Formats: sequence, structure tokens, C-alpha cells
Amino acid sequence: MQSLTRQTLKIFWQHAKRYTWMPYTLFFFMLVAIVLRDIQPIYFGKIIDALATGSPGAADSAIKILLILLVISFVRFVSRRGVEFINNYFQPRIMADLMQTCYEHLQRHSIGFFSSTFVGSLVTKVKRYERSFEQLADQSLFHMGRTLIGFSTIVIILMWRNWIAGTVMLAWSISYMLIAYKFTMYKMPYDLKRAAADTETTAQLADTISNNFNIKIFSNYQTEFKRFFRVLTSQFKARKKSLDIAAIGESFNHVYMILFEVGFLYLSIKLWQGGLFTVGDIVLVLTFILRLFDQLWDLGKHIRVVYEAIADANEMTEILLSEHEIKDESNAKTLIVKNGVINFQNVNFGYHEGLEILSGFNLAIKAGEKVALVGPSGGGKSTIVKLLLRFYDLQGGRISIDGQDITKVTQDSLRDALALVPQEPVLFHRTLIDNIRYAKPGASDEEVMTAAKAAHAHEFIAKTTHGYQTFVGERGVKLSGGERQRVAIARAILKDAPILVLDEATSSLDSESEYLIQDALKSLMKDHTTIVIAHRLSTIMQMDRIVVIENGKILEQGKHRELVKAKEGTYQRLWNIQAGGFVNA
Repeated sequence: MQSLTRQTLKIFWQHAKRYTWMPYTLFFFMLVAIVLRDIQPIYFGKIIDALATGSPGAADSAIKILLILLVISFVRFVSRRGVEFINNYFQPRIMADLMQTCYEHLQRHSIGFFSSTFVGSLVTKVKRYERSFEQLADQSLFHMGRTLIGFSTIVIILMWRNWIAGTVMLAWSISYMLIAYKFTMYKMPYDLKRAAADTETTAQLADTISNNFNIKIFSNYQTEFKRFFRVLTSQFKARKKSLDIAAIGESFNHVYMILFEVGFLYLSIKLWQGGLFTVGDIVLVLTFILRLFDQLWDLGKHIRVVYEAIADANEMTEILLSEHEIKDESNAKTLIVKNGVINFQNVNFGYHEGLEILSGFNLAIKAGEKVALVGPSGGGKSTIVKLLLRFYDLQGGRISIDGQDITKVTQDSLRDALALVPQEPVLFHRTLIDNIRYAKPGASDEEVMTAAKAAHAHEFIAKTTHGYQTFVGERGVKLSGGERQRVAIARAILKDAPILVLDEATSSLDSESEYLIQDALKSLMKDHTTIVIAHRLSTIMQMDRIVVIENGKILEQGKHRELVKAKEGTYQRLWNIQAGGFVNA
């Protein structure tokens, strides 16, 4: 925990020191403003002492002191405004930088990381991170920092007026701050539980909202209501425990302050009685006690806010400190694809330890060859594509493109060389033209429309209210499955990468649309090395080679007409099931 906290503070400081002069200037202005504020009561006391003499020149003396107070107030005003205007740039700038750091680090994590982490939880952690910095900066500068500077100034002034009063004030203040700190440390584990409960609640909320469709079709409202109620109950208990402990601490603080207030005023009266304090000094003491109490009363709260902020930030710090699962080598080169030859050599891979999907897998794909991968579900077809895209690293073996090991080249250059049309395309909540252009950010409107026409997406786009400027909704929910696939195909056409991967690219299309798009894909596949994953065997009959995969092994390979003739072959069995089913029907 302490190590993680140090890392959090280190990251915050690394971002803050990019603007080195700002934190130091803020501290200087704050120091000037607080010291001058605490000097003012001295002159208030002098005014009272001057007037108390009742001499003829008492009023003139008081007015001269008042002019000094005016100068002090003006300098304070300038210092406070300086703090505000500098801070108005400093904090938002650092918060934006932290958000950018979190965003870039998260985006570089692997597909596996996002598959095992709630999206809602990640969003919450990122937002908490920037908010935690804001809270820490506010507490350090405007609360705890101001309290410590003010406390030091008050003690020094009292020591100057009377060492006994100054020593008593110093001893009590230190004891109060130590008690507040110890109490905060005692409360910290409960704050961590509260933060974890908040994160769990947000994650559950995001998960059920994004799966609202499933809740409806299975009529599982009551189940989900009860599940969410259990999470809320845990959150409620964690929050209540934290608040109860805080209330107990504040009660103790109140009693401790009352006893000191009465005791210190009694001491001041005795010092006045002994001729060591003037009436002005009594006013000074009263002012200092009220001011110090006002600041110290909330010191425990400020310490708790600091540690709560750190507890919130530590969750994201842990992610920032975690290494990316898939990393480029320090000397990684740019992949150069001239022919598009792909080789899988003795590939071993499994998503979980002890459960291999591919073992000693070998597959060579020639330049410009159109290869279809077929076989039962779970056989490893999609895994082969994910490994080619380097969404996961191999546990053994090698994958190369034109002789270049894909682990020796940059991930960006590797994925730039491949165009993927996934089975379930996911779109941004942006316009249709933006979603298609995403494959080639510099493409003109004409290029986008040409790709859309080739993918037969232009027809449905033209019928929408705003055409290519139509927003598609979160993850493309405003489009049908077939429309999303046409957009995905348009993106692949626009990208025009040397290697094309189609993962059930026409699975969501009706027969007429599929026929049209198959024609478009035929043009797209021309002169491109192509890997097609298909369950409907009728869509891959014209492939150069069909590779039958089951349990991570290649059982058969060849052209369609060869495989359907293979006696008791897996492909022949699959073909008879599909084709025979239609005939028998």
C-alpha cells in the first residue's frame, strides 16, 4: 500500500514538474498571503492598546497603524489573486495530462486485458485519477498547506510575545495533528473498502446497462435487481462504516478543542494579571485561537480526503505500473510487405495455462493465395487470426510475413498491413463517414463513398435522414447487423491492405446482399493474400485452398472439389450436413 502510494505521488509530481515554476510560485504567493494574514491581528492589538491609553494622540497613532493594515491587506489581495489565476491554469493542465497518460497506457494494453476487465470500472478509475490529483492539490495548497503555514506563523508570533503561551500552543497543536493523523491511518482500510465497493457498483451498473438486451429477452429483471441490490448493500455498509468512524473522530476533536480553548484563555488571563500580556494581546490570542481552531477543526477531514484521494488514485496507478502484455521490442522495425507470404511454424498457444488451443501448428500461405479456414467451433480458427494480428503472443513457435517475424516488427506496422472484417463489427458513436474513414484517416469524401458503394453500403446510407453524417449510436446500435458488416467491409476496401482477413464477413447479410457483397469481396481479394474464416461452406467454394481445422490441428486441405470427394473426410461431412439439410428440407 505504502509503495503504491509513493508511486502515485511520484507520478503526480512527474506531471506537475513539467511546469516547474508554477508549484513554487503558487507556494510563494500562498506563503505571503498567510503570513500577512496572521500578522494583521498584531496591528489590531496595537490599535486597541493605543486607544486604551486615552492620550490625546491615541487616535492619530491608531490611524497610522490602520494605514499599515491597508498596505498589508493590498499585498494580501495581490497574493491571493496570484494564487487563483496561476492555479486556474496549473490544475486543469495537469489533470488533462494525467488523463492523456491514462488513456494512452490503457489503449496499449492487450485485447486479453480488456476481455477480463469491466469497461465501466476502467472509466471510473481514470476519472477518479484526475479528480484525485485535483483533491490532493487543493488539500496541499489551500487546506493543509495553509494550515501548516498559519500554525507556524501563529506559534512564532506567540513565542515572540510570550514563550510560555507559544510553547503551550505548539505542544497542543502538535498533539492534535498527531492524533488526527493516527486516526486517519486507522480509518484508511475502511476508506479502501469504500472505494472498492464504489468501483464494484459502477462496474455492475455499466455491465447490466450494456447488457440490457439480454435482461429483456430473458426477462431477468428480478434477478438483476436482486444482484444489484446486494452490491448496493455492500456499498452502503462500507460507506456507513467509514462515515461512522469519521463522526467518532470529529466528536473527540470537538471535546479536545473546547478543553484547550478554555485552558489557553485562562492562561492568557493569568499572563495579563501578571502584567505579561496587554489587552491587545488578549485580543490577539482570541483571534489566533479562533483562526487556528477553524483550520485545525477540518485538519482531520483534510488528511482523510488526502488518503481517500490516494486510495482512489492507487487503483489506476496499479494499472499504470502494470506492463503491457504485448510490447514492441526496443529495436522493432517497420513491417514491409511486398508479397504477403504468411508462415505459421510450430505455433503453440493457449488462453489458459494447461489448456492449449494450438500445438505444433504449421500453415504456409503463398503470396496472393486465398485460403479459407473451416471446421467445428472452438477448433482454433479465430485464434489463428488473433495471433496473426498479434493480439496475443505465442507460447512457442513463430509467425512470419514475407520472412519477417511479427514479434520483431512494430505492432502498428503489422496491423497496418492487415485489413480485418470481423464477424461482429463494433463502430464508434460517430458519423457513418467517420466510421468508414477510420480505416484511412486522410481519405477524401469521394474515396469513402467509392468504398461504400463497392461494399453496397451506399444504398442504405443514402436512405438515412442525414446520409453519411448520420450518427450510428454507441457501438453502432442504430444499424442492423448487416449494415454494420457493410460498413466494416467498406473500411477494409478503403484501407486496401496487402493482407485481408475475413471472419464470417457476410454472416449477418441476407442472401441478396450477400451475393452483391461476395462480388465486391471477389474484387477486393484480387492480388491480396486473403484468409477467410467461414461456417457457411457455400461462401468459400472458390477459394484457392480450404484448410480444415479441428482441435488446433489441420485435418485436411485442398480445393472444394477435392475435399468433397474425400472419403469420410471432415469437410465432406460438414458439406453434407449443410447441403444435405437443404435438400432434405
